[in-house]
This record gives sequence, structure tokens and C-alpha cells, in this order.
Amino acid sequence: MPMEQTGRADQTVTADYLLDAAEQAVLRAEFDVVRPLLHRLRTEFGAPDAFPAAVRYDTLLAALAGRAGNWPEAVRRCPEDPEGAETGVVHSLAVSALRELAQEGRHTDSGVAAIVIVLWAYLLDEEDPGDFRALLTERRGAPVADALWKQGLGQLRGRVADLLHALDMRAGRDVLSAWSTAWEAECEGGAVCFAGVTADAGEPSALISLQEAAWYLVDHRRSTEFLAAYEAGHPEDDGWPADLPGHDALTAPMARAFANRGRERFLAHEWSEALADFDAAIWFGHTLMAEEQEAVRDAGKNVGRSRTGRGDSPLERIAGLEQAHALLPWDATLTAELTAVLVAEGQRSALVDPSQSRSRFVRALEVTARDPDARAGLDRHLRADLVKVLDGTYTGGELSVDEVLDLLAREPGCAEARSWLGDHYRDQAVAAAARGCGDEALSAVRESLRYGEPARSRGGPGVDELLSDLLVVAARRSDSGTRAGLERRVELLHTASAVTPQHPDLFGEDLETALLHLAEYLETTGTPTDVIELFLRDRMPTGVSARFDQIVEAAYRDRARARERTGDLGGALRDHACAKRVGAGLPAQGFLFGPGPAPLGPRRAPDEQDTLF
Repeated sequence: MPMEQTGRADQTVTADYLLDAAEQAVLRAEFDVVRPLLHRLRTEFGAPDAFPAAVRYDTLLAALAGRAGNWPEAVRRCPEDPEGAETGVVHSLAVSALRELAQEGRHTDSGVAAIVIVLWAYLLDEEDPGDFRALLTERRGAPVADALWKQGLGQLRGRVADLLHALDMRAGRDVLSAWSTAWEAECEGGAVCFAGVTADAGEPSALISLQEAAWYLVDHRRSTEFLAAYEAGHPEDDGWPADLPGHDALTAPMARAFANRGRERFLAHEWSEALADFDAAIWFGHTLMAEEQEAVRDAGKNVGRSRTGRGDSPLERIAGLEQAHALLPWDATLTAELTAVLVAEGQRSALVDPSQSRSRFVRALEVTARDPDARAGLDRHLRADLVKVLDGTYTGGELSVDEVLDLLAREPGCAEARSWLGDHYRDQAVAAAARGCGDEALSAVRESLRYGEPARSRGGPGVDELLSDLLVVAARRSDSGTRAGLERRVELLHTASAVTPQHPDLFGEDLETALLHLAEYLETTGTPTDVIELFLRDRMPTGVSARFDQIVEAAYRDRARARERTGDLGGALRDHACAKRVGAGLPAQGFLFGPGPAPLGPRRAPDEQDTLF
């Protein structure tokens, strides 16, 4: 249409007529005519807003903007779906965008890649919705043969893919967020949805969501690439951060991707890696199918195994079976094999590494309760520990009474267990008696008789007498070189004498000797008050041991002199009085704790207990 006809009013000119004229001008490359035609369209009829006129109109404006290098405007005008637009105009815009895409560094923020994907996927669709083949036939003046058509489609798709891949490489995009992934997904099934006017037009997310990209990769046997991109971008030990956008949407494809890669690794005999992938798949919510369960079972059995069996690694075998058992805890085959390997390793390391051997047996019992071989292995270790304790060579942790009792229940004739229990309850009896828990101490003595001593004949010593003997033996073993040891000896002997009050002099000599040794120790290393406090416990009355009385008298006099130096004349006077009474061999309790004979001279100080300090 001549240029001059665009400005003259004509009732036969319609909006469709002007759109047709503008599209024909584009096909003839008369671009200077296109804009006036569109201007007249807007002036006389307004901008079209209904399909297909709106699509044709926007495509024309996008083509003009692209030709002028105004790519933000071209992105804004490019329709979400080119169907309805003139194929030649679509092709014109697609060619301009492809050329721009090849210009490195000029399209990073322009969204040109989005235009290329949308338009070229439309033009190169196998179903040819825009009749692009007819356009090429018209321009060639001859039909396009099928072979040539397929070849052309492949070449053009490859050209677009190469340019998009280069763009991804320059931007450092991974396969999950790549333009090339969006292109492949669109070519495969039209998954893209061009956002048109959007701030994200320069990002692949304007065309394909993260979830759609993930499913495309998973469904097209590219799970390994997908997972590599995921793991590179999110190396957190706990998996994908819960607050990351898209986390929920990616859970299902992640689960499927790990399961797929697990099967691939299983087929490649990468047993441990396959188990790790199946574990990750379950973490993301996947439920193992029957063939995947079989793969887990076989992988668990093969980890750490060599073809000949001579190079088997027991530690790797245990680790692999543990992995598989955690995935299939109900599987009887895995449970039995894991138990057997644990027991075998426990038996193998029983002599060279008893601690590890014991842990293997314990784990075997956790996997299979009451496994006889594992229980027998633990019992052997316990008996060996009991022998060492009885010999005094044991250096491990404290043994459990319940474990020893259980061993004795299984093996009533185990002498080591009975001897250990006897010693254990005797020690308990001494400790309870020292704390003043008489009933508990006597009960422990009875238990020691049950396990550690032969049955007593009639007329033998009573339980209380045996407890006294135990206390005396423990007292004689106390450390005589420390204050704590000497004090313990005194308390044990005093308790022994209290347990058998019918024989007050049975341990008297031992108690007197222990008190004297403690008093001498305190005289040398302690303070006068320490000696006085020992005397006031009333473990030995005045007049029994002259040496003991001398030490106490000297302590009172020393403290009296110290009080005189500090101005405490009343305290000094009371200490002198106490020293005099002790030196005279007078009954301590009558004078020190209660009323005594009236003094001959004037009363100079009260005689009550609180006056001693």
C-alpha cells in the first residue's frame, strides 16, 4: 500500500486492514511504513485488546523495537503466546533476537534469551502451529523436502542451544537455572510460560519455574546433573535450607533424582554410593519400590566384598550392612547377615582389641536380641574382667552389678562372678556402716554371705560380728599417712565397736591406738583446735592413755596462750581450766559437759560445753 494512502480518511479502512498492511510491510522489509500504519490504527481505532488483533499488534511493535535495538521494549511487547500473529513478523523478531543473542555482552539484562526461546520454540515446533514451513516454501519458491526440513530444524535448534549454553557459561548458571534447560523443556513439551512485562524477564525463571526445570531434568535421565547443581549450590550437611524459596516444590523431584541416581550407581556396582543416594531419597520423602528395596539389599551385602573373598574388608562390610539395615530395618536377611558379621568381627578382635570386640557384640545384640553367639562373646569378656578385678590387675571402668548378676543367672557355677559379688557387697556393707546406715550395712553383709562365702554352720559368728570384722579389716587397710586415712580408721573402728556392744573391749585397743596416732598427727600438722575437737568427740575417755591426755592438755594450753595474745581473756581462762582438768585425769564428760563438784575457790568461768571454745 502506497504511503500516501495511510493519511487519507476512507470508510473502507478497518483495524484488520491496517494490521494486514503493517504485516505485509514487514514481510517486504518496508519498516518505515509500519510505524505510521500502527500510529493511524491507534488514532482511529485505539490499540487492539482482543485476540488475535492484540497479539498481532504487540508482535509488530516488538519487531520494530527489536530492529531498533530497544530490547527492553521488545521484551515488554513480545506476547506470551505468538499464536495468532503473522508468522513472517514472528520470524523477523526471532531472527533479530538470535542475532542480538550472538552479540556477547549486550543482552545480559535485556531478556533477549527469553524472546529467542519463546519464538524459536514456536517456529520450530514439530506440529508447525504457525505454518513456518509454508513461509519458507513461499520464500524459496519451492517446497521444502521432509529430509531438508528435519535437517533445518535440527541445525536451528542446535544453534539456539549453543548460544544459550554460552550465555549460561558466561553467567555461571547451573543446569537447574540455565536458559538452555528452559529451551530444552520448551522444545520437548511447551513447558515455558513467557511472563511478558516482568522485572525477571532477564532470568530463566521468567520462562520456567524451578520445579518444572527439576522435573524436566529428572524425567529425561539427567538426575546426576540436577543433583550436582543442587549439591554445588547447597553444600549444607542438613540438606536444603527449609527457608530457601522453592524448597517445598523441589522436595519431590529431589527424592526421585536421588532414587534414580541410586539405581544407576547400583548398576555400576558403586554399592556405598548407591546406599547413600537411597538414604537421601528417603530423607526427601521417597518410598522405596520393590526393585529399589532389592537393590538396597544386594548393595548392603556387597559393600566391602572382593570377588575372591580374600580382600574383604570387615569394617566396610559392617558399615555397608548398617546402611542397608537402616533403610530396611524389617528385612530379616539383612538383620541376620549384619549380626553374623558383627559377631565374627567381635570374635576376631577379642584378643587384640577387647574394647572394640565388646562393642561389636553389644551392637549385635541390639540388632538381634538374645543372639547366643553375641551373648557368649560378651560373657567371655565379662569373666575376663572379673578375673582381673580379683587379681588386682583390672584398669577398666566400673563393672555393673546387674551384668554380673545376669551372668551368674546364666552360669550359676561361675566362681568369678560369685567372688566378685561377695567382695562388692562387703564393700557396700563397710560404706553403709561408715555412713551410719546400720540396716543397709547388715543387709549387704547377708548378700556377701549369699555369694561370696560358704554357708555358715550353726553357732558361727552372727551377721553383726561379721560386719565388725569387715570394719576392722577396712580400718587396718586405711592410709595411715594422711589425715583423712587416719580419721577414716578411727570412725571405722568406732563403728565396729558400736555394732557389737556386747563386746565393748573387742576392738578397744585398736581404737585407742588409732586415736593416739590421729592425735599425734594433728599435733604435728594441725592446730590446737583440731586436737581439742578430736578429744570432744568422746572416742576415748580421760585417763586411758597418758600420751593422749598429754597431747590434749598441751593443745588446751597452746590455745589459751593464743587467746591471751588476742585479748580473749575469758576464752583463755576456760582453756587453762580444761587443760588442768585433763592433766589431772579427771572425767572429761562430768567437768566439760555437765555439772561437777563445786570449786574450792571463787568460780572464775562456767563449766558448760560452749565454754570450751
